Amino acid sequence: MAFPRTRSPSLLSNYVSIFREYPAVTAIAAAAGLLAAAAVVNGLLARKAQRDNPPKGKFIEIDGVRLHYVERGKGRPLVLFHGNGSMIQDFESSGLIDLAAKNYRVIVFDRPGFGHSSRPRNVVWTSEAQAELFAKALDRLKAPKAIVLGHSWGASVAVALAIKHPSLVEALVLASGYYFPTARADVLALSGPAIPGLGDIISFTLSPIVSRLMWPAMLSKIFGPRSAPGKFAGFPKELAVRPSQIRASAAETALMIPNAFTSSKTYDELAMPVIIIAGEDDRLIDIDEQSGRLHSEVKQSKMHRVVGVGHMVQQSATGDVMAAIDEAAATLH
Repeated sequence: MAFPRTRSPSLLSNYVSIFREYPAVTAIAAAAGLLAAAAVVNGLLARKAQRDNPPKGKFIEIDGVRLHYVERGKGRPLVLFHGNGSMIQDFESSGLIDLAAKNYRVIVFDRPGFGHSSRPRNVVWTSEAQAELFAKALDRLKAPKAIVLGHSWGASVAVALAIKHPSLVEALVLASGYYFPTARADVLALSGPAIPGLGDIISFTLSPIVSRLMWPAMLSKIFGPRSAPGKFAGFPKELAVRPSQIRASAAETALMIPNAFTSSKTYDELAMPVIIIAGEDDRLIDIDEQSGRLHSEVKQSKMHRVVGVGHMVQQSATGDVMAAIDEAAATLH
C-alpha cells in the first residue's frame, strides 16, 4: 500500500516560524552571534597588528609586569612617559627620541597595558601605582636620577614619581597634562570598556570597530587646530585599537578625575625644577584650568604656551618640547 508523500518544511520555513513565535529570543541569539563573530575578527586583527609591529626594545619584569622599553643615546638620563591610549611609537614617530638621544640617555616605556607592556588586573593602575613600578624599573636600569617628561596622562605619572621618589627626579617637563579635577562629559562615554565583565565584552566586540570609525574624528580632536603631521603615519593605529589596549585606555579614562583629585593635594611638595608646556589651542584640555593653574601653584615652575598647537604638542611642536627638556637640564648645571 502506498502512502501519500508529504513535503517537509524547509529549514528557512522553520526559522521563520521560530522568529514569529519567539522574536525576542531570536533577536538576542542573532546579536550574540554577531558579537561572537566580531570578537573572533578583532582577535585575529589584534594578533596581526602585533606581528606587523613587533617590539623594538627590550623587556624587564617588575612585580609581575612585563615592561617594554626603548633605550637610546648617552648622557644624563631622560625618561619619557606617553599619554593615555598611546605607546612608545608616539615619541618615536614625532622624532623626539632621535633629537633627545643626541645629548641624553633616553629611556621610553610602554606604560602598563599599552604597546607591548602587560597590565595585570590585580592592580588599580593609578598614577601612584605606576610611579612605584617605574621607580623599580629605573633602579633596575641604573638610572638613579633623571629628567622626567610626561605627556597628558603620562604627566600625572611623572608628577607622582617626583612626589613619591623625589631623589629619582632631577627635573620635570610636563606636556599637555590634566592636573585638577573638572567635569568631563567624555569620561562617562569612554569608560565603558573598563566595567568589570561587561567591559570585556565591549572591548572585544564593539569598541575596536567604533574606534576605527572614530579614528579620524579623534585625530582632529587631539591635533586640532592643525591636522596630524605626516610623520604621525608611523604610529601603529592597529595596535592602539586592540581590545587589550582599548580596555587599558578606558581604565585610565575612568581614573582620570579621581586621580587628579588625589594628586592635586600634593603639588606643593614638588621641589625640583618644573617646565610646563602646552598647546594654546588644546581642544581636549583647558590649559588655563590645568597647566596655567599648576604653574601658579608650583612657584619654581616655568610655563610655555605654544601658539597654534593642540594637545599633541610633542608631535606638532617637537622642537619646542626639545627646548623645554634642554631648559630643564640647564637648571641642573
